[in-house]
Amino acid sequence: MADIDWLVVNARLPYKRTLEEKEERKRLWRNIDINGNGFVSLAEITKGIRDVINIGDLFDCRPAINRAFHFSRDIHKSDNPQGDDYLQFREFRLFLQAVRQFFEYYQAFDRIDTGDDNRVSREEFTSDALKTTIEKWVGPIENMDAEFDEIDKNGGGQILFAEFVDWALEKNLDIEDDVDEDLPGE
Repeated sequence: MADIDWLVVNARLPYKRTLEEKEERKRLWRNIDINGNGFVSLAEITKGIRDVINIGDLFDCRPAINRAFHFSRDIHKSDNPQGDDYLQFREFRLFLQAVRQFFEYYQAFDRIDTGDDNRVSREEFTSDALKTTIEKWVGPIENMDAEFDEIDKNGGGQILFAEFVDWALEKNLDIEDDVDEDLPGE
């Protein structure tokens, strides 16, 4: 896994509620919504991550983009005449914030997924080698097997990324090597 430059990630995802970041969101939106109809599809937003926002590591992390897109749509139901398959500008700030958070969650998920099969087995999650790391991210876990069962909502015997995101949100997961906010003086 590549070293992530979290300062660059944070700088290129302007989700804060400041006038400066709102203006930057407007600029990004205009460049992502290339047909100017006020709506972007998942494919358009994914292309925008690559071409406009220009964070290669994030573009390579499609599960985080996909989950953030649908999360933003689910949180902000609207009277969109195009239906809920499209994102509007008013949902864009939430999308940028969610994609930043879910990108961090994907980094954690990928570290646990030692089999590189885009799912986490019980053996991977409950391994003694990872217990300390997981607890560093979410706090103490009394019973790793019971926690696995709690996360595995569909009972498939594997933790999928969507299930992991739900758990990570509930636990307020925070990996140790990201930069959560801009450093003072930056």
